[in-house]
Amino acid sequence: MTDSIVIPVQNAREPDSSRSSVGTDQKELTIVTISTSERELRMMERNVSTRKFIICFLGIFVFYFYFGILQEKITKGKYGSDDRFTFITTLILCQCIINCIFAKAVRSYFVTTKDPAPQKLYVWCSLSYMGAMLASNYALKHVNYPTQVLGKSVKPIPVMLLGVLFAQKKYSLAKYLCILLVVSGVALFMYKDKVPSSMASSESLLGMGEMLLILSLLLDGVTGAMQDRIRDSYPVQSYDLMYNMNKWSCLWLVVACYHEIIPFFEFVQRHPTVLWDVFAFGMTSALGQNFIFMTVTNFGPLTCSVITTTRKFFTILGSVIIFQNPMSQRQWMGTVLVFLGLGLDSKYGKELKADRKK
Repeated sequence: MTDSIVIPVQNAREPDSSRSSVGTDQKELTIVTISTSERELRMMERNVSTRKFIICFLGIFVFYFYFGILQEKITKGKYGSDDRFTFITTLILCQCIINCIFAKAVRSYFVTTKDPAPQKLYVWCSLSYMGAMLASNYALKHVNYPTQVLGKSVKPIPVMLLGVLFAQKKYSLAKYLCILLVVSGVALFMYKDKVPSSMASSESLLGMGEMLLILSLLLDGVTGAMQDRIRDSYPVQSYDLMYNMNKWSCLWLVVACYHEIIPFFEFVQRHPTVLWDVFAFGMTSALGQNFIFMTVTNFGPLTCSVITTTRKFFTILGSVIIFQNPMSQRQWMGTVLVFLGLGLDSKYGKELKADRKK
């Protein structure tokens, strides 16, 4: 654009007239300066976008990775010689309180509009939201952490099934193939090798931990469907959802964990360091959600899905290395299949939807 404008100006320059030449030089200099400023502006915008992406990626990766480490440390580790933390409901209550306070603070600072959605919708949505968290954390009493992370990674399956059954949604063939890849990976991971007949009665494909993970996935699907309904019906902000769902979950959990309060404080007196672990657990959860909202807002759900899928894979790897959770070659193959299916689904599924809209 600069060359096409500057060249005619040079041809129009009159050497016999110093006044005309000076005026033309000034005009040429002005045009080049404007074009350079435009290029610099575009470069600055790209640099800002790159910095935002790096911040969002590191925010999700670091906070949720540490969240996973703390979750396994609290629920499956030992405090003292052989004292274990068993107050899962109280742990989720602390997490919801911190999430609620964080969302309220951010909303008060950045959001000026009033939440138009009726509170009764949040009441019902909070039940499934709270139930999913309780089920996934109680599952850790029966399965190791890599199994829990992998189980929670297949959330698209119940979301798709509920969408087909109750919302009459239709999905592309690529979507079904990706989900089939995920299901195959889960089956390969969860398959139990043959055991002696004397132990066969105590071993089954679906134990209590696996059943709790399935329940958590179903409740996640219900939560997602209800959140979509709220978003479609009312112009709510992300922090409105975060605040109200955690607020109502706190009320339910206070009732649910009344029998754990006194034993929890007795445990804290014996092991004061657990308070820092619980606080850090809640803060990493809140900050991780915040960076997820930032990623979706600035780069869209596709980029966010790719980042979170990558993070979960490295969370499993970190659990194997840090906490010495053994995984067989077959389970690693299943893990790779699951995350490959999730990655392909997040990319090609959304592109097909976009093409259909065009």
